[in-house]
Formats: sequence, structure tokens, C-alpha cells
Amino acid sequence: MQKNKSNDTSVTIIDEEVCMGDEQFIVSKTDLRGHIIYANRTFMEMSALSEDKLLNINHNIIRHPDMPKGVFKFIWMTIKKEKEFFGFVKNLRSDGRYYWVFANITPEYDVNGKLSGYLSVRRKPPISALDVIEPIYETMLEIEASASSNKIAEDNSIDYLQKQLKNLNVEYQDFVIGLFNSQ
Repeated sequence: MQKNKSNDTSVTIIDEEVCMGDEQFIVSKTDLRGHIIYANRTFMEMSALSEDKLLNINHNIIRHPDMPKGVFKFIWMTIKKEKEFFGFVKNLRSDGRYYWVFANITPEYDVNGKLSGYLSVRRKPPISALDVIEPIYETMLEIEASASSNKIAEDNSIDYLQKQLKNLNVEYQDFVIGLFNSQ
């Protein structure tokens, strides 16, 4: 077992998956810095965290160490451009177990049209998609582990992902949506 060092909590990682129900949706809203301002009951249930342990806390509280840093950099690069993001994410529960989601993150705007935060809706991903994504993420993690700094790790990791997409002749969003729809 390993400790999660991606956030301020000390959670012993347990290699045991908790699956979402087919009809369940996790919904959360964050401010521009990624601090949670809304979490639905399914989010609380799946993360094994109460509302008071989630609200006003950075969303990285559920970051699993099996997730490449490059993926999160890619997410932030996408949503900071006020573009919609789709992707597969392995999340950490407070009890050390994990759950996979297919995430959709969209920008939210205030009444004046100014970007005010992000809305994320997550659902259960198909196993067939995870069979494709997990080896990619594992290689990205290996690339990151061999880098001399976090920035180089993230950049090299994203470069690897982009090369895989180029070899498949597909854009990232089309790739992940295709994997989700292949169920």
C-alpha cells in the first residue's frame, strides 16, 4: 500500500474498486481555482466524504496517485480556454479505495457573462474504455517518474498522449467520447 501525496490528507491506498451505478451521476461545481462549492449526494457517497469535508476544499482531495499529472494539466489547459472537457479519471475515496469516472467539465458564467467556475458531471465508464485508457496512463506515469521536474514530467506526459492520438489520427475529445460510446 502507498500513501497518497497528491493532497493534504494521509490516506492509505487500497487496491479495491467501488463501482458507480449505471444510472448514477456525480455532480460538482468549483470556483475558478478548483475549490468545491457544490457536491451532490452521489459525490459524497462515492468519495466517502461528507459535505463539510468537501465544500471549500480543492477538488484534488480525490486525486488518485495512479492518475498522471499530465492528465490534470491537460484538463486545466482545456477548461482555462473555456472549452468543454471529457475524459476518464480514477478518483480516490477517503477510505483508500478508488472509483473510475467518465468526466465532463464545462465552464460556468455569471449573469454578466464572466467565467465564474466549472460544472462537472461524472458517470460510470465502460470497462472496455478503461482497458484502453489504463495502459496509456501507466506509461504516462512511467514517463513522469523518470523526469527531473514536475513541469518536465507533465509536458513529457502530455507529449506522449498527443503522439498516441496522432498515431490514431484522432483528436483527444473524439478519442475519449468514442471509447465511452463503444460500450
